[in-house]
Amino acid sequence: MKALFQTSEDWTGMILRLTLGLVIFPHGAQKLLGWYGGFGFSGTMGFFTESMHLPWIIGFLVIIGEFFGSLGLLAGLLTRFTAASLSVIMLGAILTTHLPYGFFMNWFGKQQGEGYEYHLLAIGTGLALLVTGGGRWSLDRAIAERV
Repeated sequence: MKALFQTSEDWTGMILRLTLGLVIFPHGAQKLLGWYGGFGFSGTMGFFTESMHLPWIIGFLVIIGEFFGSLGLLAGLLTRFTAASLSVIMLGAILTTHLPYGFFMNWFGKQQGEGYEYHLLAIGTGLALLVTGGGRWSLDRAIAERV
């Protein structure tokens, strides 16, 4: 239990988790709440299950993982678990959707879809958090001191 929460007073973990949390939050809010031009929970679930033919549990876990996981990262709660989960979600996005479009995002609208460079950055950040933990000012650190 302690290994899950243990982290240092290092700034690195804090910077990584705040960055990943801030980047993932709008995507989770699009999927769950329909904010930022998203389709909300029902629309996203419909897309995942009907268009992408994913099992409903995968769609549900992606939506919940991105929204609540980003909030957890911002607070530094369950940082390692969330970072690993988001890395798996991003790997799934690459393999199911973005791989055919190559590495680069569609910066200039010249390709049919988005590449996977964003997802790869999120995976790298998540893996670094898996190693470092939440760092300074994380709830994980406070929990580890009590366990």
